[in-house]
Amino acid sequence: MSLTSRLAAAWRRLERGHDQLFVARWRQGVRREARRQQDTLRALVLLESLGVDNPVAYETLEAIPYLVADVHAWHRRMGQESFGDAGVCC
Repeated sequence: MSLTSRLAAAWRRLERGHDQLFVARWRQGVRREARRQQDTLRALVLLESLGVDNPVAYETLEAIPYLVADVHAWHRRMGQESFGDAGVCC
């Protein structure tokens, strides 16, 4: 086994240990916070599409095409079985 392969294997072990020690215990909380922020953004965009004034309308306008794809998962997490008129989502 060459020196470079031993160093690469040691580096991989070090990365796994770092992940287990520092990253893994916070991963669920970070994902929860990211989901909360995404849900807030989706709610703002949805309210804007329904005609409710949005204080950050200019910044969210360009995000609408990216949000259309995951409206289904969002409204299911919010507890609604169906969403909108026929053809909108479900």
